[in-house]
Amino acid sequence: MKWALVSGGSKGIGFAIASALARKNYNLILIARNESDLQSAKNELEIMYPVQVEILPLDMYKIESAEIIANWCKERDLPVNCLCNVTGMGGAADYLTTSLSENLYMLRLNMEPAISLIHHLLPLLKKNQPSFILNVSSMAGFAPIFLKNIYSASKSAMIFFSYSLRYQLKQDHISVSCLCPGPVFTKQEIEEETIKKLGWFGRRLSVPPEKIGEIAIDQTFRKTMLIVPGTFAKMVSLLIRILPRRTITWMYYKLAPKR
Repeated sequence: MKWALVSGGSKGIGFAIASALARKNYNLILIARNESDLQSAKNELEIMYPVQVEILPLDMYKIESAEIIANWCKERDLPVNCLCNVTGMGGAADYLTTSLSENLYMLRLNMEPAISLIHHLLPLLKKNQPSFILNVSSMAGFAPIFLKNIYSASKSAMIFFSYSLRYQLKQDHISVSCLCPGPVFTKQEIEEETIKKLGWFGRRLSVPPEKIGEIAIDQTFRKTMLIVPGTFAKMVSLLIRILPRRTITWMYYKLAPKR
């Protein structure tokens, strides 16, 4: 049996991705900050599926975490051939009304853990080829979003990074995919905020986390580069990418509540 590593794998999209991997008989290494959440995820997955689940409670914001994880995998000689980078944060905070430290925290957390984990785990992925990397971004990365500018900028960076890395690692038989879901209602406040701002449009864009996990892993193993779950979300994302940046930014500006 192969092993997959999922950062941010204790809840939400990360847990849904871990569940989809378990259904494909992958043993799992789950990373998150909260040990009790990790233990709950481990118990649930091992009850539901005939897989082994290892947990590592680590804060991926800390620069040394990625190296600790890589060394842990190497010491145990685990045949990891799938890396899923889910760690990140969202929120509706605006650059102009949020402290610099909070903005920089989001910027780092949405980019650095994935970049660091790939760097440190690359020898293991090359050794166990064919291998797969799944980076989690967002539809927000397709265009600048008024009042969520740092979030959309960081998610856009993850899309560009995934595209370029895909071609760099092709000769090593490592496929890189990037998941770009619309709004994901993992918390009540996220659903309320989305409906408040986007109404029926936001509800139509949303896909349940369980479905996102299933689609993400299925498409990753099919070596799809850009994964947008949901038919409606796919159509909207295509439109966003076709229209000029100025037009899309203006549309987001008109949709968003003003300060």
